[in-house]
Amino acid sequence: MSLLPKKPMKRVPRQPGEATPTEDLSRLIRGKSYRDFPFRVVLSLGPLIEHLREAANSERSPMFRLRRDIDDILSEAPELEGPIEDMGVIERNRDRVEALMSYILPPTFWDTELACAMVPFFADPFFVTPAFRRLFLSEDGKLLGRINVDKAGFVVGRLARAYLMVLRKYYGVTHDFDYPLIRAIEDPDTGLERRFRLHFDSRFFHVSPRNQLPELSEEERIFVFENLLEPERIMDVLPPKEFEFFGFTWVRLAEVTETETMSELERDIIDQEDLVSPEGFARLQHRLRVLMRRPGLVVSLAAIHDGQVHLFNEGSQCLRDCIFAHSTHVPFGQFSGTLFERAIHSGEMVKVPDVDRELAKKCGVQELQRMGVRSLLIAPLKYEGRVIGSLNLGYCKTFDIGPMDTTLVAEVQPLFSMVIKRILEDMNHQIQGIIQEKCTAIHPIVEWRFRQAAARHLKHMRQGKASEIEPIVFRDVTPLYGASDIRGSSEARNRAIQQDLSDHLELAKSVLDSALNKKRLPILEELASRVTALSQRIARGLNAGEETSVVRFLHDEVESEFPQLERFGEETAEAVEVYHAALDPRMGTIYRRRKDFEESVRLLNDALAVYLDEEEARIQALCPHFFERHRTDGVDYVVYAGASLVESGEFSTLFLKNLRLWQLEVARGMAVRTERLKPDLPVPLDTAHLILVQDAPLSVRFRYDEKRFDVDGAYDVRHEIVKSRLDKAVLKGTEERLTQPRKIAVVYSTAEEREEMLKHISFLQGKGLLGEEVESLEIEDLAGVSGLKALRLGVVVEGSSAPS
Repeated sequence: MSLLPKKPMKRVPRQPGEATPTEDLSRLIRGKSYRDFPFRVVLSLGPLIEHLREAANSERSPMFRLRRDIDDILSEAPELEGPIEDMGVIERNRDRVEALMSYILPPTFWDTELACAMVPFFADPFFVTPAFRRLFLSEDGKLLGRINVDKAGFVVGRLARAYLMVLRKYYGVTHDFDYPLIRAIEDPDTGLERRFRLHFDSRFFHVSPRNQLPELSEEERIFVFENLLEPERIMDVLPPKEFEFFGFTWVRLAEVTETETMSELERDIIDQEDLVSPEGFARLQHRLRVLMRRPGLVVSLAAIHDGQVHLFNEGSQCLRDCIFAHSTHVPFGQFSGTLFERAIHSGEMVKVPDVDRELAKKCGVQELQRMGVRSLLIAPLKYEGRVIGSLNLGYCKTFDIGPMDTTLVAEVQPLFSMVIKRILEDMNHQIQGIIQEKCTAIHPIVEWRFRQAAARHLKHMRQGKASEIEPIVFRDVTPLYGASDIRGSSEARNRAIQQDLSDHLELAKSVLDSALNKKRLPILEELASRVTALSQRIARGLNAGEETSVVRFLHDEVESEFPQLERFGEETAEAVEVYHAALDPRMGTIYRRRKDFEESVRLLNDALAVYLDEEEARIQALCPHFFERHRTDGVDYVVYAGASLVESGEFSTLFLKNLRLWQLEVARGMAVRTERLKPDLPVPLDTAHLILVQDAPLSVRFRYDEKRFDVDGAYDVRHEIVKSRLDKAVLKGTEERLTQPRKIAVVYSTAEEREEMLKHISFLQGKGLLGEEVESLEIEDLAGVSGLKALRLGVVVEGSSAPS
């Protein structure tokens, strides 16, 4: 709850028919003209002239000798000193205006400094440096690029800045609204995005009441300050029409491309393990203190998982003493009825301007008071629309949460959402590890070895000896690897996305065309032109990140106009209805071909995985071995075979040869199942099949930290390198891929490996399962691996011959 009333005690009455504040704000956001700004704004060079005269009054001032120049300028054009209602005044006196601007920025810097003079609160420059013109103005004088807030946020920010000037000058409020406006623009030389921070100099414009200064009670002053980012709530308390801004704004731009890009990079690579350490969290808290300009800010971070509220970085004093009261996890039910619960359930920020009065004796308030926290901001953290935690900021003063705070917290919420997501993922991995350790059986073929190691470990512990479970290493095992990959899955996925986006854009174009048939508005023509341009670009190919940008454009700039367009007539309303009906409600875009593709991949993967598991169970009964299967776009597997894996130590080379013959049979079976299933798939898909042969034995070690087997030793790593790079291998001297649909590629290194595999191939050819032609191929050297060769042969599917 809030200590302050949701409605002010006093409101200025409106005239009959006069628009409400909400209507004023909506018109300003929708409007195409900045002249809808509710404060009266008058362009004038008067404040600059007054400033120059004051500086030139003293004989000791370096400006003293320029006083005559200023007087000469004004004697020739006195109209520059008063209000400028007609921009023609500027044009008629362009040289004199530039002479006055030279006192702010000497002309020697004009070719390098990005600067301009604008009408206060309007994006209308009336003076620009040549450097600014080259980069930021089009040929017709329009500003280029985009800023880092949407139109509604930009409008609200301008109003907040205007109100803060009023509050600071007349009502004793000292807070600033220095939201970092960044203008991004495409560099004409490189085509890459550059970003520039806008710095506003407000020395040359002033605010004054137009009539008698409105009186505000203390309660009303606080109400206005707290609702600066909801201006429609305060326009009746402090009407904009009562104030006038007079002068101009000087704007300088500084490039921040490097720092912005580095920040994004840091967000991508942030180390969640370091974050949850006391030292890591202390650094994070310091950065937030700098960002929020609050040296005493107390930060806590919580995650919600399985009905518990979890705190991380246990042992850090700043967290042990926070809202969660000395505990690393608390049942969520303990927060029932609190502001924390409200923030989590609503998904909206909750501000507590006065902790002592609003929280009273609720959960954690004593700890907050002891730490000196007097105001609190609770920001829920979301991932995929679900609240997964919160970022909590404690302030050392009451009523200390300004509009800038909520704006900045909104900026960092996605970052901390990703941090919580990664922490929860790590927690899930730990939980799965415990389940694996305590409940899930190790692969049956090697379970005996783990029982031995566990028994020795338990014996040492009972004897009071320091002990860690001994290493599990199997030596002299032969690796077998096979893969059946869906060919061209990345290209097919991109084509599906490309087609869905094209259909989406076509539907948007239909709505705009229908609206244009009713009302030929230029802005609709512009939107239609942009949609057409995007369609043409998408038709040529899909670039990285383009899907997101197209969907955002359609949502933010096209769909937002539909409520208005539906009023144009029944035909347009029907086009809008067709548009919405075609969108996937969860994805917010057309999701037909992508859905078909993903369903096809799932069906094919399921069929291949089931077949492989069945065949592996059959051969396991005949030839004991270690087996692991993985699913990606297709399936792959690894087999380890050798005497050290078997408790009895019994193993024969006959078993190994049988496994290699089995690999060929399974690869052929995968190809057959793909062909059988293909007619039933929404999107026909092909698979390419690969077998890697290696006679040289290696050692495998169980990694306790990762709960999996891995090769042991530098030489043995070669097998892993080859496995990871073979799917992209090409034939020597060509760009032809080694793996091809309906074919099996058998990769080997030695003549002995080749001869053995040719015997198995000949046997299966005799049974009519493999094609007669066998290609002998050399593989282009892979990074770190050379000298690989391959056999490639076709698969006979029932009722057809093998591909050549």
